[in-house]
Amino acid sequence: MTVTSPETNIIQFRAAERLLDARDPRGAVTLLDGVIADHPEHTAARLLRARAYFLEARLRSAEEEFGWVLEREPDNAFAHFALARTLQRASRSEEARRHFRLAAALDPRPDFVEAAGFASFEPPEPGTPSEELGN
Repeated sequence: MTVTSPETNIIQFRAAERLLDARDPRGAVTLLDGVIADHPEHTAARLLRARAYFLEARLRSAEEEFGWVLEREPDNAFAHFALARTLQRASRSEEARRHFRLAAALDPRPDFVEAAGFASFEPPEPGTPSEELGN
C-alpha cells in the first residue's frame, strides 16, 4: 500500500471536486478512492464520493456513502437531502420523504422545504409554548 502525502491528498480532493463539476464522476471517484484509502474518516471526501456515485447512477453505493456520513453527522442537512434524492431515484419514495423532511427541518432552504412537501417553514420563535406548536 502506497501512502501519499497530505498535500497530495488535498490536491486529489480538489481535483475530484473539479471533475465532479465537469460532470466526470468516474474520474472523481478514482481520485477520491485514494484519498479515502489514506483517510477513511474524511467526511468531506465521503460526501463528495457519494455525490459522484449518485451522478454515475450507482445508487446503492451513493446510499451507503450518504448513510456513512449521516452516522457521523446526523445533523447534516445536505446529506439527508442527497440521500433522499438517491432513495427517490431508486423508487423508494416513502423512505425518501423522511430524509427530505429532516433536511428541511435542519435547514429550511427553499429547495429543501419544497422537496419535503411543506408549503413553507418558519421556525418557531424561541420560548414558544409547546401547546402553540401543536404538541
